[in-house]
Amino acid sequence: MPGFVREKKRITEPNMCLSSPLMQDHSKGNHRSPSQATDEIESLLLPGLPDDVAKYCLALVPRSSFPSMGGVCKRWRSFIQSKEFLMERKIAGMLEEWLYVLTMDSEGKESHWEVLDCLGQKHRLLPPMPGPEKVGFGTTVLNGKLLVLAGYSVINGTASASADVYQYDSCLNCWSKLANLNVARYDFACAEVNGVVYVVGGYGVEGESLSTAEVYDPDTDKWTLIESLRRPRWGCFACGLNGKLYVLGGRSSFTIGNSRFVDVYNPEKQTWCEMKNGCVMVTAHAVLEKKLFCMEWKNQRKLAIFNPDDNSWKMVSVPLTGSTSIGFRFGILDGKLLLFSVEGDPGYHTLLYDPNAAPGSEWRTSEIKPSGLCLYSVTIKA
Repeated sequence: MPGFVREKKRITEPNMCLSSPLMQDHSKGNHRSPSQATDEIESLLLPGLPDDVAKYCLALVPRSSFPSMGGVCKRWRSFIQSKEFLMERKIAGMLEEWLYVLTMDSEGKESHWEVLDCLGQKHRLLPPMPGPEKVGFGTTVLNGKLLVLAGYSVINGTASASADVYQYDSCLNCWSKLANLNVARYDFACAEVNGVVYVVGGYGVEGESLSTAEVYDPDTDKWTLIESLRRPRWGCFACGLNGKLYVLGGRSSFTIGNSRFVDVYNPEKQTWCEMKNGCVMVTAHAVLEKKLFCMEWKNQRKLAIFNPDDNSWKMVSVPLTGSTSIGFRFGILDGKLLLFSVEGDPGYHTLLYDPNAAPGSEWRTSEIKPSGLCLYSVTIKA
């Protein structure tokens, strides 16, 4: 980057403040070897600046330059990967919101992750996900990073459930391996709540339905089993609302057909409770403004909006303008809900729902859309 080249050139200038403190310390009898002085300089994020000022300066760099920054030195790379970096970006008002979409080509043969900003501009394709190709995996976001969890794969003709967990660093544009789940699973629910990640239910290694649940602590890189569900549950989804974990949809061994039960986990009490007014056969879901937006398979021209404050649901009709498709996947950008058609029509327009717009003006069309069919999407601020 030109800015880094200029900075490097300026460091060599004889009148820069970098050389001044070293000269002053030497004149006072504080004799240090050249190697000690070099180590001190290299330990600084930006030579000549206190670290708190240097951190603020680095936080002002545009997000598209993060991978280049990560290659400058180990200290920059470590700082960019930290929670502190995101906090500095937030304080500086520099957080940028990007949408990460896993898309499938029209023939259903190849998939890839791509990145869109709030203007619909495509920034990059992600490197291929590590490991074998999978279905039935889970995705969530933790500390500005994308997590892809578990799933079902076929290797050399042998099908198996996976316990693998991979993390994509959106700042450095690279994947890394995290600790495995305790229980391999697929078609399960997962969500981030209060800075940790929960996985619940699904199918196990032998195809058995699971009631087990576990939680991931990023500080220790460890999964811990928690209290299980009262009943096995699979094909479900989860979200975090008001500091609690909600598990909805899918099927349960205690119900005929799809379950309307909502399992709610309270992390403080470490206990489950349940409600009976959930959605069934949910094809898309997203959390926006502390409310859950769902679309049911049987009624895909209405949004079901759940308010956890009073456990109530509100139905909002989806207009016919923009797309004649009856199937959608959701995305969140700039405080608005995006509805991507699951049909392969290249001429369709994305529908956009703005919960804060004036009554009657909530819906409009948007040019933001992925290059192929949307399978998953997550929003990451960094």
